[in-house]
Amino acid sequence: MGEIFNTIFYQPLLNTLIFLWHFVAFKDLGVAIILLTILIRLVLFPLFQKSARQQTVMQRLAPEIKKIQQDHKNHKEKQAQALMGLYRQHKVNPLGGFMLILVQLPIIFAVYRVILKGFSPEVLAANLYSFIPQPIQLDQSFLGLIDLSKSSIFIIVLAAIGQYFQGRLSLPSKKTKEKQENQPKTSKPALAEMINKQMVFIGPLMTIFILGALPSAVGLYWLTTTLFSLGQQVIINKQITKDKIKNGTTKYNN
Repeated sequence: MGEIFNTIFYQPLLNTLIFLWHFVAFKDLGVAIILLTILIRLVLFPLFQKSARQQTVMQRLAPEIKKIQQDHKNHKEKQAQALMGLYRQHKVNPLGGFMLILVQLPIIFAVYRVILKGFSPEVLAANLYSFIPQPIQLDQSFLGLIDLSKSSIFIIVLAAIGQYFQGRLSLPSKKTKEKQENQPKTSKPALAEMINKQMVFIGPLMTIFILGALPSAVGLYWLTTTLFSLGQQVIINKQITKDKIKNGTTKYNN
């Protein structure tokens, strides 16, 4: 199983990174990691786009989900039917985002393994393709300023800030939320809404905790993919708003 993972995921990503380092990134490992991350996100753009959109729509449907649960709290079968009808109307799958994340996990693990396993001559000699030249010496620095083999507080803070804004963008605006709920501001928020709000802050804290124990090469990958996701979330929010205006309803097209 390990050999299959290496052949399909690890070695292609390692070879792509070294190729970028040699011929595109001016032999700067940090620039090569940024380019590799962007390349991965472009290849997986449809998957990430659908996953992020499903999650955003599910968050914005939280008030309607709460209302259905309250209206049919004593009739679980009717509640399930109403929820399935809501999901069909908006063309979302409550498990869709989770399933798409599972599809992406092998690539994410492979990227982390490329960075964490390192770039020693022994590792490169055993895994580089014959047409990829092996570096005589691979300087693990970014722009000559950040040692990518060690943790960097600068990259960690930037990644946490990016994670925060990505979380904020995924939440519905207060105006949209109040219109959907059609309830006073003092009403008790739904559990899902409370969890989503908490995750806006939990995500950056987890980023700081995790990246603090890892080399900044991983942090640079994390930062780049977070910024890419941030831009993607902006596009999704604009598309959802455009769909609502086009339909004249709160229906979210996919």
